[in-house]
Amino acid sequence: MDRPARLRAVGLGHGWANERGSGPAGPCRSKPEQVGGAIDQSKRNLPLGALAGAGALLACAATLLALAGCGSSGSGGSSTTTDTSTSAAASTQTSSSAAHSELKADAAPKYASPSPSEQAKSGTIEIAYRNLAIDPDTVRAKVGSTVKWTNEDPQKCNVTSEHGPYKFSSGDIQEGATYELKLDRKGTINYECTYYPVTMNGTIEVVG
Repeated sequence: MDRPARLRAVGLGHGWANERGSGPAGPCRSKPEQVGGAIDQSKRNLPLGALAGAGALLACAATLLALAGCGSSGSGGSSTTTDTSTSAAASTQTSSSAAHSELKADAAPKYASPSPSEQAKSGTIEIAYRNLAIDPDTVRAKVGSTVKWTNEDPQKCNVTSEHGPYKFSSGDIQEGATYELKLDRKGTINYECTYYPVTMNGTIEVVG
């Protein structure tokens, strides 16, 4: 074996040879150190990449938490709006019910009574339906008399008994038409026009 070959063999046995096969390893191993340096640098870069990924995850988590907070606030606002709307609807319904009850109460006819000093009439007693009212609305009449109603309004009306010993219903009375009732027994009659009972109701007191 020639001398250069022996040196290479010895160098490899002692770890002297560099990549080119000459010179001792260590300070003269420029290229292996560069390769080793590149590997070490990549190892050093791995933790930095992991930290960057962790930072990104933390940023995403913070964003999700912020969105969740906004969603909760929005839900709260919606709940408040719903509660307010429900309360307003309940208040409106209560007011409507009260108004309806008041209207029903006002719709009940309030029958007047003849004055104690009023004289009892006989013969044919005229009663006019005029301006959606009754004139006169109270009458004291003797048994044997006849009551005659005349509709002077353009609206159709009727004469319908509500209380007392007499039961009658005229049906619709058009403008200018009349309805008659023969009084044959004592008692107090309350009657009305069922179309306008609040303003068109009357009382007939039949005496002997």
